[in-house]
Amino acid sequence: MIIHLKNTITAEKAEALAAQHQAAIYKKEDYFVLIQSSKIKTLADTLADHAEAYFVLDTDIQLSSRDYLQTTREVQLGKVTIGGNTNHSVVITGPCSVESEKQIRQSAQLCNQLGVKILRAGSFKPRTSPYTFQGMGIEGLKLLAKISEEYGLKIITEVRDASHVDQVIEYADIIQIGAKAMYDHGILKKCGKTNKPVLLKRGFGSTLQEFVQCAEFVISGGNEQVVLCERGIRTFETKTRFTLDLCGVAFLKEHVNLPVILDPSHAMGYAYGVPDLTRACLAMGVDGLLIETHPNPKVAKSDAAQQLNHEEFSNLYNSLTPIASAIGRKIV
Repeated sequence: MIIHLKNTITAEKAEALAAQHQAAIYKKEDYFVLIQSSKIKTLADTLADHAEAYFVLDTDIQLSSRDYLQTTREVQLGKVTIGGNTNHSVVITGPCSVESEKQIRQSAQLCNQLGVKILRAGSFKPRTSPYTFQGMGIEGLKLLAKISEEYGLKIITEVRDASHVDQVIEYADIIQIGAKAMYDHGILKKCGKTNKPVLLKRGFGSTLQEFVQCAEFVISGGNEQVVLCERGIRTFETKTRFTLDLCGVAFLKEHVNLPVILDPSHAMGYAYGVPDLTRACLAMGVDGLLIETHPNPKVAKSDAAQQLNHEEFSNLYNSLTPIASAIGRKIV
């Protein structure tokens, strides 16, 4: 249940009501919101005099449910707005990992050449093997901040675990919570306290319910700037890295009020399939695409097989405009 308290309720009183009813609490513009378990179907008598409105939901997908808020939430990614009443599909690109100043500078130059406004690159890499490149860490963040300032790009980079979430929040414009960190409550709760946008990736073994409930941790913490990212789930298939759940995307668009971005690079796992898969994703009318590129994928220190080179990405990017136009959307 979601309860909008009257705007006359003080912070002290709102906190006391939240504690009394075991509810999450956060502040909107001029009133407080309490969120109880969806198992509660009746407004308590002790809340009735303090409530302006309340909403009974079927599951703990509550704040992100279209049964609560019918329109897609508007999220500001730097100068780019997605969701809301826009028809925007944002394209985000860059290498899997920051590897050197030369590499990330070349990536920034590609973005400026094509008009891409958001550069992605990881500084902290949650790798499957402990013996592979783990990222440049804080030095990578500082390098991204330098390139961001020089080229006027917004930066999205990943949080690996709660030990460095404050550093990522400080340096990044958009915080990415990766598939392997989706359940990290330390990260989720920290991101709930910032006002920076958060891109939450679905864990490759997670249901849609579990995925969106993780987003609820961030929203209920007070940060409504949350974007969902489908990046493929693990199935019985072995010829691709993962299976991109476009059926799940259809569910999210219908039932969830958060913008949805797709990551065809991680889903496919092989560069040859990324362009066609990207175009199929865009045809669904999603709010954005996250595509990995590298100046020379053959020497990439992580996820080399799935990254497009700059010529391949340029060709792909130029093919997206007519698809977007055909479905009434605009590439931003």
